[in-house]
Amino acid sequence: MPFIATLRRRVGTTWRLLLKEVSAFGVVGAVCFVIDLGLFQVLYARAGVPAVTAKLVSTLVSMTLAYLGHRYWSFSHRARTGLRREYTVFAVVNGATLLQGLAMVAFVRHGLGQESPLVLQVANVASIALGTVIRYLAYRRWVFPAVALAAPSSPARGARSAA
Repeated sequence: MPFIATLRRRVGTTWRLLLKEVSAFGVVGAVCFVIDLGLFQVLYARAGVPAVTAKLVSTLVSMTLAYLGHRYWSFSHRARTGLRREYTVFAVVNGATLLQGLAMVAFVRHGLGQESPLVLQVANVASIALGTVIRYLAYRRWVFPAVALAAPSSPARGARSAA
C-alpha cells in the first residue's frame, strides 16, 4: 500500500505541475501575442515606423517578454542555466518555428497554388498550432531543462582525456 500511495502522490504532483506549465505557457503566449500585434500597430500605424522595422521591434519586445514570463512563471521550477544561454536558445527555437510557419504558408500558397484567404488563414493557424507545440516541447527540453546541464568536466576527467 505505501507504494501505491507514493505513486498516486507522484502522479498527482506531475499532472499538477504539467497543468501549471501548460496553462502558464498559454497565458504568457496569449499576452505576448497581443503585445506583438498592439505594438506593431502603434509603431506602424501611429508612429509612422516602417512596417519591417515595426515588426522587428514588436517581435523582439514580445519575444523578450515571453522569455521573462516563461523563465519566471511557466518554467520557474526548472533549472536555471544562465540568461545568455537560455535567451539564445529561446531565440533560436522561436526563429526555427517562425521559419516553419513561413514554410507551411508558402507551401500552401505556392506549392499547392492556393490563393483563397480562408485556405491561407487555415494554413497560418495550423502553422501557429504546430509551432506552439514545438516551442513548448523545445522550451522544456532545451531552454528550461528539468535539471541543470552537465557541469564542465572535472580536473580528473580532463587530465585523463589529455593523456
